[in-house]
Amino acid sequence: MKKILRYLCIVLAIFLGIAFSYLFLGKAPEPKNILWGVNFSSEHAKNLGLDWKKAYLALLDDLKVKRIKLALRWDLAELEQGEYSFEDFDWQIEQASSRNLSIIPVIGMKTTRWPECHIPGWAQGLPKEVQQERILQLLQALVLRYKDVPAIRAWQIENEPFFPFGECPWTDKEFLKKEVALVKSLDPNRQILITDSGEGSFWTGSARYGDIVGTTMYRKVWVQQLNLYFTYPLPPVFYWRKAELISYFFGKEVIGAELQAEPWGPELLYFSSLAEQEKTMNAEQFTKNIEFAKKTGLKEHYLWGSEWWYWMKEKQKDPSIWNAAKSLFK
Repeated sequence: MKKILRYLCIVLAIFLGIAFSYLFLGKAPEPKNILWGVNFSSEHAKNLGLDWKKAYLALLDDLKVKRIKLALRWDLAELEQGEYSFEDFDWQIEQASSRNLSIIPVIGMKTTRWPECHIPGWAQGLPKEVQQERILQLLQALVLRYKDVPAIRAWQIENEPFFPFGECPWTDKEFLKKEVALVKSLDPNRQILITDSGEGSFWTGSARYGDIVGTTMYRKVWVQQLNLYFTYPLPPVFYWRKAELISYFFGKEVIGAELQAEPWGPELLYFSSLAEQEKTMNAEQFTKNIEFAKKTGLKEHYLWGSEWWYWMKEKQKDPSIWNAAKSLFK
């Protein structure tokens, strides 16, 4: 028995050594032309005290972004049961489309920004099955409304549906299958983007359900469970190696769907002091994160925090990150 255990320990040690070497050692090939985009949430901009339309147009006309992911939140689309209001979504898509941007709408119950799941007040107490039926009806309304917009590159369904983050009443992989199948049936020529945690997942679930896998990429964050700031000790090649596995086993492309470019502290950004924000994001850290992303080998990245850059420029009179971002979108 001791010999068997010793043998198993040796095999395990060899396996772990090989896995560590594969994931943590070496360098990824750097793409010559990386495609840079941004995430945008009108509600997040409003919560920062901004005129969200001015912030949005500044991204399009001053920064001149060419790719954008737009959060089309359920609670903003259906304030009253069965009564849709798409005016703000229409305006965002029209403005982006008229400037020849590439658009990825984010749709579903979980559509980025805290508390992640954005359920209208009237729907919060409904049974899970009833909520799911309403979500499918919303997805159908959104896809039918915008599927003829040439600028839409893909549909992102839910945000990190396999990662247990946020205040959400339930998770349901079978329901995600239904969402994907519905959108595919309504718009069969467009791809489906499914996102996942870059640091806490190997993306296999996202690869099974989506045509494109999107990874988050965070470098310095506040860990509530440990009550401290934490810098991920992961090298850029870690993301590239996982992307290689996804390509080999699933034949799917991996993109950077959420690259940290704003602070992550113990409080929501709206209540955090500038000194606290500085601990996880400033112009220097912004540049470091960009350089890190370039070394992951991924060819496309969407930055997280464009609303905050505008807030820093307009409300705090600090345009340093805004100006640093400009060079990415030339």
